[in-house]
Formats: sequence, C-alpha cells, structure tokens
Amino acid sequence: MYAIIKTGGKQYKVAEGDSVFVEKLDVEEGKEVTFDEVILTSDGNNVKVGAPLVDGAKVVAKVEKQGKEKKVVTFKYKPKKHSHSKYGHRQPYTKVTIEKIELN
Repeated sequence: MYAIIKTGGKQYKVAEGDSVFVEKLDVEEGKEVTFDEVILTSDGNNVKVGAPLVDGAKVVAKVEKQGKEKKVVTFKYKPKKHSHSKYGHRQPYTKVTIEKIELN
C-alpha cells in the first residue's frame, strides 16, 4: 500500500515504514504528525485518485530528526571589476518515518 502526499509545496510517494526527508515542519522530535493532503492512494488492487484530495485519507508519521542539509556555496564574480560575493545556505529539513496510511 502506498500514497502520494503533499507537504511543503512538494509531493512525496510514501509507504508504511518509509523514511522521508520533507521541508521543515514545526514539530518536536518523537512526536506524531498527520498529513491530511493525500492526493492518491493504492492498495495494490484499488487506486483512489483525489479531485484534488482523497476524502477521509490521511497518513500518520513520526518525526525522527530535525536538521540541516550540507552547505551549498554560491560564488558570484565579475571579471576586471573587483567584484565578487560568496554566499552559503543550509536548507532545514525534517526526517519522518511513515507509520500508517488510513483510508475511510
């Protein structure tokens, strides 16, 4: 059984037991989070596609970790102008483990 959920402006295909890195959620580690925006569900035989969401479906997950990804360095340079700038960015993420997919 799997589902496609929407969170943080992105869509993720998840199944029970999967670990997924999603955009940062404001939830403490060890707590449960429920994703209500389920776009599609499938149990192998039946596929339910929402218009735009599947009614009564939700995905329950446990927050494993809050963290930041590796640093991405951006360097801008203009030749012969004595102009350069260096920027760094670390995108925050939340690692969640899918516990169950509920259909009603």
